Amino acid sequence: MSLLVVGLSHRSAPVSVLERASLSADAKVKLLHDTLAAEPAAEATVLATCNRIELYADVDKFHAGVAELSTLLAQHSGVALEELTPYLYVHYEDRAVHHLFSVACGLDSMVVGEGQILGQIKDALALGQELHTAGRLINDLFQQALRVGKRAHSETGIDRAGQSLVTFGLEQLAVRESVADWAAGKRALVIGAGSMSSLAAATLARVGVAEIAVANRTAERAERLAEILVASGTGVAARAVPMSAVAEELGLADVVVSCTGATGLVLTGDDVAAAVSGGPAGPSPTPPLPETGAAPQAPWGLRPQTPAPQSPAGLESAPVAGIDADVLARLVAAAEGGRRLADAGAARTIAAPAVADGCPVDVPVGDGRSALAGVDATSLELHGAWADQGEAAAQRQPRRGSRSHAGTAPVRLALLDLAMPRDIDAAVHRIPGVRLVDIESLAEASADAPMAADVDAVRGIVAEEVAAFGAAQRAAHITPTVVALRAMAAEVVAMEVARLDGRVPDLDERQRAEVTQTVRRVVDKLLHAPTVRVKQLASEPGGAGYAEALRELFDLDPQTVASVSRADAADPKNDDPGRAS
Repeated sequence: MSLLVVGLSHRSAPVSVLERASLSADAKVKLLHDTLAAEPAAEATVLATCNRIELYADVDKFHAGVAELSTLLAQHSGVALEELTPYLYVHYEDRAVHHLFSVACGLDSMVVGEGQILGQIKDALALGQELHTAGRLINDLFQQALRVGKRAHSETGIDRAGQSLVTFGLEQLAVRESVADWAAGKRALVIGAGSMSSLAAATLARVGVAEIAVANRTAERAERLAEILVASGTGVAARAVPMSAVAEELGLADVVVSCTGATGLVLTGDDVAAAVSGGPAGPSPTPPLPETGAAPQAPWGLRPQTPAPQSPAGLESAPVAGIDADVLARLVAAAEGGRRLADAGAARTIAAPAVADGCPVDVPVGDGRSALAGVDATSLELHGAWADQGEAAAQRQPRRGSRSHAGTAPVRLALLDLAMPRDIDAAVHRIPGVRLVDIESLAEASADAPMAADVDAVRGIVAEEVAAFGAAQRAAHITPTVVALRAMAAEVVAMEVARLDGRVPDLDERQRAEVTQTVRRVVDKLLHAPTVRVKQLASEPGGAGYAEALRELFDLDPQTVASVSRADAADPKNDDPGRAS
């Protein structure tokens, strides 16, 4: 096993770097294809979450792998390699496994114990499977990471060690009040309809806001989220609005949550100032949807019926020069020492891949609340994943600059920005009557959050699972050799039985069968103890050499062993996307 991970996260890179580093859906595809085209990598996938971007690969050369993966990350993320290098971390073999399992359990998240990372790991595996860049090692690793994460959440109280980013953000907005008391009866505007925005909308409905307007560039996704919210049984009034109406809705809202895949600002300082002052809304924060088929405005609690068309988009990435010796030396030193080159708090959001054809939540449109009864959180998660996929293809234009304001006043408008790059101009906190909480402030606040005792239990689970995974991988490495050895023994038995038939042709079928079975039992008994023992030894640290010793001792044909490995890797069960569920 030669697993290598190169990446950066909110623990290693500042906001200024993470905001500029991004991977569009197309960039992820190109990154994985280029990684496999590179000589050191045999398989790979990329994990892109709101807090991190990590490239996982099975490499045959450590130094060359670090150099190639670092260069490719810089090339496709859009940040020059020289600037990116101080914030990269490198993990290899067991340390890489430990890192992914810790991520899956929420130990490396901005808010400890958050569960959304499991869905993001599943998405990373699915992308690798879809592109056929994930082989045996990546499949086994990511499927096991999903199981480890689920085990941590089911066997410990890690969920209590932290809160979802949404809940934590709302607590920061509520300041000294409980979220329920603060949110009661408020009007909310949710911008975006992806996973995080859907979670935010559901959380707002649960804590007691009276009305929610959902704005999304693709009207159909906003409508579906509004339908699911109405059917949730919380009693919230929900409706969808086009993005062209955001400035107007901003003046009606008490709280705004935004999380989109925009590359520029969604809400500028002028937009927020106009909303707070009650003046004209000003220009729309995004290009208006076409008039044809545009969703009509509707009163609170109702939703428009006609979806608006979706605009295509893509994100260009700038080429970067190859890695030099000094950069490589710094990366290798960090990897071998188990250290990062820099440490700071930050985060970012990456657009999701692949656009689905339709929402997977089977909710009839236009049949009223009764038709939506029973829609649960799972449906909300499915809708959010579907919306995330579509949002990755939506066009975003850079917005105009903000206008700063000074002074203090009671909070008229509370803003929660969960996107990275930012959706909301950071300067709006200077506007009287506005309170803004964004990813950067959440990172600072969560750094001082108390750790639950269950975190230690999860760390124990991770250590146990890393050891078990390593043992299983080492044991699997020797399996083709053992299979080849038994195949050779079976061939020897067959040859000797045929030789016996030539020497003693008078044996009847019963006698021949008895002799054949006796010879096979002798061979099996002779091979049983050494093959069982060699598997045990191979599963221990440093046991990789036993497979080679077995091949030498029994003079096994390397081509035969390789053919067994290829046949095993080609087994459909080893590349079944359903195993990731």
